[in-house]
Amino acid sequence: MAEHGETPADEEEEQQVWSWGAGTDGQLGTAKLQDELLPQLLSLTSLPSISMLACGGAHVIALTSDGKVFTWGRGSSGQLGHGDILNITLPKLVSFFDGYVITQAAAGWSHSGFVSDSGCLFTCGNGSFGQLGHGDNMSLRTPAKVSYFSNESVKMVACGMRHSLVLLAGNQVCGFGSGKRGQLGFTSDGTKSVNLPCVVSGLKDVEVTRISANGDHSAAISADGQFFSWGRGFCAGPDVQTPQCLPSSLSFRKVAVGWNHALLLTVDGEVFKLGNTLNKQPEKQQLQIDSSEALLAKVSDFDGVKVLQIAAGAEHSAAVTENGKVKTWGWGEHGQLGLGNTNDQTSPQLVSVGSIDLRTKEIKVYCGSGFTYAVRRKQGLSSSPTSS
Repeated sequence: MAEHGETPADEEEEQQVWSWGAGTDGQLGTAKLQDELLPQLLSLTSLPSISMLACGGAHVIALTSDGKVFTWGRGSSGQLGHGDILNITLPKLVSFFDGYVITQAAAGWSHSGFVSDSGCLFTCGNGSFGQLGHGDNMSLRTPAKVSYFSNESVKMVACGMRHSLVLLAGNQVCGFGSGKRGQLGFTSDGTKSVNLPCVVSGLKDVEVTRISANGDHSAAISADGQFFSWGRGFCAGPDVQTPQCLPSSLSFRKVAVGWNHALLLTVDGEVFKLGNTLNKQPEKQQLQIDSSEALLAKVSDFDGVKVLQIAAGAEHSAAVTENGKVKTWGWGEHGQLGLGNTNDQTSPQLVSVGSIDLRTKEIKVYCGSGFTYAVRRKQGLSSSPTSS
């Protein structure tokens, strides 16, 4: 996420936003209710500079560089936070957050979470499994502060299919919502769901820096590059009730979780995959409890170029390389790979999102369950003189 005030006064930042894939609920921001097989350059004049996107089942949350919140797409559970259950085809400001600065957000299948600069957590949308964390199973059409964290400082929220994870300033991780597959990380007591945050066990002495959730999976990355996962088992393995560290000599810095797979980005810019997206399980990924390293498969189709960012949808994956290229692979039924067709791809394929030029500052990709976004920032010099 971009830091506030990082653009010098004598430079102006241009922004391009592209979307593709499933779009029948308005989640592509094209003002059309249809799938798109190729990247669409959006005209988002109402949306200022984007600091981050969060893409869920069929809705999108955009945070601006000044901490405002816009949402669009499917709103049938109140996940857009506008006080109604309507779908919206174009970004709309969430007026509830007037006076707040929102710095991080997450989108689940049909619920949303928002973190403010003061460390408060807000949630809205489907609460039928307790995934909003308010002590009940009510759904909310407008964001509400999670009072459980009134005396805590929340750093990050992650939203899965029916559960939520929260990372606190003291590196503690909490979970709430559906726990049927172990995704809340509690002891195996048969808990199906909880509607108040509970501490995830097994991470007490771990300095967690990132959390991720999707489907019935939960994951975390530690400061020393270790990967922990819990919830539904990968590669047809058993469910995991408490966080398990993947024994590996690799050092990881980012994780992106899908419904049946996880992507891991190493500090050296290499990508590894855990699980599968096309229901084709190579023998090397068959579960070996005493040989977890064998679960990992290197995604080696980047021609030796380092990868800077990864993202995972329900059944597809995306990555950005250090030379500014966007690549996608996995399930393609809705066009979410952006290749002009609905074919599946077993290896990363280049997506055309305009030409790369010297002014390209960065490109980021974001995956919803069956759709993808790319945001490109370009640096353009203004007419004001450059200070010496």
